[in-house]
Amino acid sequence: GFQLGGWSSDMSEEAASSKSPVKDESIEEDPVPRNELGGVYVDEEELKAAFDFFDIHKKGVLTPADLKQRLSVFYKNLPAREYKFLISEPDFTFNTLKKLLVNNELKDFDPVKEAFKVYDPHETGYVDIEVLRSIFVNLGFGEVTNEDVAVLIETADVDGDGRISLADFRKMVTNSKKVEADLETLHESILSVKKK
Repeated sequence: GFQLGGWSSDMSEEAASSKSPVKDESIEEDPVPRNELGGVYVDEEELKAAFDFFDIHKKGVLTPADLKQRLSVFYKNLPAREYKFLISEPDFTFNTLKKLLVNNELKDFDPVKEAFKVYDPHETGYVDIEVLRSIFVNLGFGEVTNEDVAVLIETADVDGDGRISLADFRKMVTNSKKVEADLETLHESILSVKKK
């Protein structure tokens, strides 16, 4: 008999109907940590770090302008109404953010995969180094040299292929405490080199 996409002409109709040529996606382990409601698990420490990242003026309250200043680095064409929608309350504090996100029910959402898309705008499956360089510059890290890029890749490239894939990116984000320390060290070394 012949083979076609997992189907064989030798199969009985009954056997063919019980076998699916399509890989069952439900068998794959969900890479996204989940909360009790099946939504995306939100770690309070990570949430605080995110809040602090957006709280540019350290006022303890986020404004649409704060959000825009940070997010425009990643999302250049996000309309102003989106920032206002995201920060819908005049006193948007850490507790407001926590109430919004901790008990979410986002079942079909992968925040790491969505974040990765920013770094891989051409959907190659790998971080675009020029995009990475641009983001670091726009976040205020100054010029990012080829040596800096090499250190970033070495830090994030878990499988050692010289590129940063979604799997590498996911591991980097999951191990963010170590990576955060590595990036802080990198930032300090960039600053010390520039002062010389």
